[in-house]
Amino acid sequence: MNPIDWLIVGSYILAIILISVYVGRSQHSQEDYYLAGRSMASWKIALSVMATQVSAISLIGAPAFIALKIGGGLVWLQYELAIPLAMALIMFILLPIYHRCQVISIYEYLEKRFGGKIRTLVSLTFLISRGLGAGVMLLATSIVLGVCLGWDIYTTILLIGFISILYTTIGGIAADIYSDIIQLIVLWGSSLALIGITVSLIQWDAIDLTVKEIERLNIINFHATGFGDGQTFGFWPMLIGGLFLYFSYYGCDQSQTQRLLATPTLKKAQWALFLNGLFRFPLVLTYCAFGLLLIPFLHTNESFATMFKTLPPDYLVPYFLQSYVPQGFLGIVIAGICAASMSSLDSTLNSLSASTWRDMLLKFYKPMATVSHQRAVVLSRYLTVIWGVFCTGFAILMVGGSETVLELVNKIGSAFYGPIASIFVLGMTSRRSNETGAIAGLIAGVGINLSLWLFFEHVSWLWWNPIGFMATYLSGFGISFILVGTKASQKIEDSILNKEDLRLGTWIKLLYVFLLAAFIAMILFCVLMENQLIRMT
Repeated sequence: MNPIDWLIVGSYILAIILISVYVGRSQHSQEDYYLAGRSMASWKIALSVMATQVSAISLIGAPAFIALKIGGGLVWLQYELAIPLAMALIMFILLPIYHRCQVISIYEYLEKRFGGKIRTLVSLTFLISRGLGAGVMLLATSIVLGVCLGWDIYTTILLIGFISILYTTIGGIAADIYSDIIQLIVLWGSSLALIGITVSLIQWDAIDLTVKEIERLNIINFHATGFGDGQTFGFWPMLIGGLFLYFSYYGCDQSQTQRLLATPTLKKAQWALFLNGLFRFPLVLTYCAFGLLLIPFLHTNESFATMFKTLPPDYLVPYFLQSYVPQGFLGIVIAGICAASMSSLDSTLNSLSASTWRDMLLKFYKPMATVSHQRAVVLSRYLTVIWGVFCTGFAILMVGGSETVLELVNKIGSAFYGPIASIFVLGMTSRRSNETGAIAGLIAGVGINLSLWLFFEHVSWLWWNPIGFMATYLSGFGISFILVGTKASQKIEDSILNKEDLRLGTWIKLLYVFLLAAFIAMILFCVLMENQLIRMT
């Protein structure tokens, strides 16, 4: 990178910090710090949620998966098929009750509905798994970002960690949302520009793809089940397993759901999810198109392709940027990748701080309930710094660690997704369920998922989500019925779905129709694109 590139990257980082200072000046309560005063517009939340999902790992890993990785290809797009359906279910089941209960931490709902024990258990699970997971994500993004910047891994981790901690601590969730919006614009624009650059570099008259390269053009795989065949990238595990995964991640994970609570009304939160359900696929399709074009590019540029016989596939995009992207524009792309790295961390830090304050300190240390609003904001910022140092420190600790350890952290988190989502749904749909049943159900669901991991390795991890969900729900409902056998008391009426929630207005029905249409259109698009690409070869 030349001085112009560094100037662009530095200016971007400075702009993010200045934005955080500006929005932080108006934060006088925890609702301001954690929920932006519940004043965010739908489109801002939608863009922020989309940006968080487009991490540096996605932008760099997806093209590498499509163009280089063994077993890879456009099957990556199957990850997106369940998004519209998951958004519709969250809009229908979860959001009405979250907004009615006026919570800051979604785990507060669990105490309102069941009791304090299940709230503490689920919140602790979130804090531990998300804290460790954020460290792993920071390490993974820093590895590839270090290649782009030419820095060692420790410097990169410390830089990304420090900047993320700084602007998140100062500006809270509002700074995260505005920085995410800028990042999304830069990344989407950069992806489109990279497509144009790659098209200009391909020697189109020299293309003669091999059989293995043509196989990468397959998108929909109806034959892989994920049961016994050792395959994850099949239509059914990615549709059904992905549906439960996205439902849990977007709807029952504080790091994602917290932003949906930052809107003034339920309707605006539902609109935010609707927009995410429609526009995430075109965004993912953009950087997948970049990966698709890298297939013929590598085929016709053997000297460049030879490098990756020894280098990991995830280095493909960083080396492509260094070798072929014009200086000046390179700074914009690197700024976008830096932003994507920070975006994966900033919202997590804010949510970890929120859950620690609301679910732990406020619950178990009573003097916290009497502190002033301004003092509470200061303490919340301290918590953000503490979690930032923890995540950054864990990332540094894991440098040089085996892939097995990193995979272990991610898989432990995955074992809880389906069961935790099931606890929320159990509370919202069953009057008879109680705390004892919920805890027993959670233990049963997680236990079954861990058994699948340890003893049934040929079952795709995506199936853990629906299996764990159903095991938790059935166990929780059954044990609640056996031990108590009575309906919920009147005091929890606001914590369960009621007739008013089920009485859908015309506008929300239209949103559901559009999401269903988007789901069908995505499948048809994938099938038609696959046929067209193979026909062209």
